[in-house]
Amino acid sequence: MNKKVETQGKKIVLSQTVKLGHKTAKGQVVTDPNEMFFEAERTPSFLTGSEVIRAAIKRANLDVSVAYPITPQSEAAALIGELFAEGYVKEYFRGESEFAVMGECAGAAFGGARVFTTTAGPGTMRAMENFPMWAGSRLPIQVCVTCRGINSPLSIQPDTLEIYYLLETGMLVWHAETAQDLYDWILGGFLVSEQPDVHLPLALCCDGFFVTHTKDTVLLQSDEMCLPEYDPYRSPVPCMDMECPPVRMMRDPFIMKSNYISYMTHASWQQEVHAAVDRARKHTKVLMGGSLIETQNLDREILIVTSGTAVSQGREAIRLLQEEHGIKVGLVKIKSLRPFPHEEIREATANAKHIIVPEFNVAGWLAREIKAVVPNNERVYAGPHVAGGMTMPSEVIVEEIKKYLGVGGQSLGGRG
Repeated sequence: MNKKVETQGKKIVLSQTVKLGHKTAKGQVVTDPNEMFFEAERTPSFLTGSEVIRAAIKRANLDVSVAYPITPQSEAAALIGELFAEGYVKEYFRGESEFAVMGECAGAAFGGARVFTTTAGPGTMRAMENFPMWAGSRLPIQVCVTCRGINSPLSIQPDTLEIYYLLETGMLVWHAETAQDLYDWILGGFLVSEQPDVHLPLALCCDGFFVTHTKDTVLLQSDEMCLPEYDPYRSPVPCMDMECPPVRMMRDPFIMKSNYISYMTHASWQQEVHAAVDRARKHTKVLMGGSLIETQNLDREILIVTSGTAVSQGREAIRLLQEEHGIKVGLVKIKSLRPFPHEEIREATANAKHIIVPEFNVAGWLAREIKAVVPNNERVYAGPHVAGGMTMPSEVIVEEIKKYLGVGGQSLGGRG
């Protein structure tokens, strides 16, 4: 079975020093990612999301993974440990805590390694200090964030509030709807993060349990293929080797010399990190089929605009609204949150009178992002919301839209 992806004539850019066709120690053939993603035959496999993470890392030519158990990512971390035992991952160990894991990942990336780890919920919060450091240090580490509740009373069920905290760390942030997204974007994430004009960490988010612990059919390339190895010398800043020791990072610390120099250094560096996020746009589009969004029926006056598994619930809600109530609704699926698809969303929603944003969190952070980029943002309705691991039946979205439109009950506007 072949999976063709529209790339608009563009290709994944490779290092000039990469050697294709040779075999790794495990006998995998180092393959051009353009062939892996757009040409290679794929076979359907029925896997959980955690098993999908294992399948992707098996083909990722990974150097280092550091693990610390926290539900719902613990199984994925353990499965990566199996890959280490089998020889597909060069180094793997358990850190002392989530905070320690992210520091150890940074050390490996500073040394020029391709690094992957996983976290979730309170683990993400404990590790949070490291993420802006990764971005500021231009470390292309990938962390798979299997979203769960972060607030007390404790919940291990899905909640995307932690994505809200990640949005301004300087990282790339993608939000997978399905196990297929998760698989493709793990492999593609390394290729985007490692581009010299990007070279930033990636938080690849998925909704815990809904994606990690349910089974789905996923199309996989042969596991005899793997990505080209990471070339750390394409980095916009030097990796640490014998000629660039760690001490150079803090030689003559500018903060000891002048607050003014410190302010200017941080201001310019943060601007560069944000610019690098935007430069990732062109590379990300190649891996995501030519656009950071996916759309259906944009000619309709009502659009559901959302990300992650709320997209799946939205698809079913659209079917129910059409079949049971004759209400026609279109869909916009947001794949990448950083870089954010400002222009695509403005264009997709240009003719919509009502923009509905269902979310698996109480804050409504995605609706805020959309309101900030669309004209006449009173069209944006933030909701429905569920939080703390509550499911969002498609019927809830249906009823919310009916109320909003004043169909079969009092409109939201009428309730003040």
